[in-house]
Amino acid sequence: MAGSRHPSCALCAGTAIAALVTACVPALAAEAPKRVVSMNLCTDEMAMLIAGPGQLYSVSYLASDPGSSVLADQAGAYLVNHGLAEEIFLMQPDLVIAGTYTTRTTVALLRRLGFRVEEFAPENSFDDVRANLKRMGDILGRQQRAGELVAELDAGLAGLEANKPPDKTVALYYANSYTSGSGTLADAIVKAAGLTNIGDTLGLTGTAKLSLELLLLANPDIIVNGDSHYPKPALAQENFVHPAYQALSGEKVAIPGKYTICGAPFMLEAARILQDAARKPEGAAP
Repeated sequence: MAGSRHPSCALCAGTAIAALVTACVPALAAEAPKRVVSMNLCTDEMAMLIAGPGQLYSVSYLASDPGSSVLADQAGAYLVNHGLAEEIFLMQPDLVIAGTYTTRTTVALLRRLGFRVEEFAPENSFDDVRANLKRMGDILGRQQRAGELVAELDAGLAGLEANKPPDKTVALYYANSYTSGSGTLADAIVKAAGLTNIGDTLGLTGTAKLSLELLLLANPDIIVNGDSHYPKPALAQENFVHPAYQALSGEKVAIPGKYTICGAPFMLEAARILQDAARKPEGAAP
């Protein structure tokens, strides 16, 4: 019959329209998780900064350590976990977030049990920090808040760039004579402060040994020796009591490790401390 349409043609037309709508209209965002458990210090801090009210349920025990966590005071608002599969199973989260080096057995078991686990790699640059903040925002359905933190980070970096001190050399010198060379978050912080990391200039990459002899030859203007204090003498810190180290003329600066462990806007505080040390006149009292 003229003007009539075969049912199969109507079905084809409907399918075509549906396909067109799917292609042109963004898919509805997946429902944001409502019961989130974090098993890693850095994901703890990112989640505490980004999660909405009531969304984050539990953080790792490290989140409440004031020596490691910038947000130690806020961590008390959440249930504590120790990265054990049994305790996290009983919490029945709809999302578990972890670091790529977080308890591998726990992560594997939780996935086998059907839990959604999202892993975050450690940050080694400001680009890594931006990427992780944005990803956390996507996972938690809190893109706007993540964007605000990235903007805060970029504004802080611009402020550091606008107030560069005279270029000075910096040695990052830790227990057991370790340092941070190129490709590390600590190195990125030194460079953001407008200073030169001797670990980088010596060709060291990642976390590497910096012998006392090389440190003496480099004779840095600023020596960052962390803020770890052992209650009793420890072999790990014998490098700090060596007479040669004590005789170094560089400004010795203690930067709390919590400002350099994880990527977030608060890491800018470490760069500001470095800039203040670089502006101090040579020989000035601490």
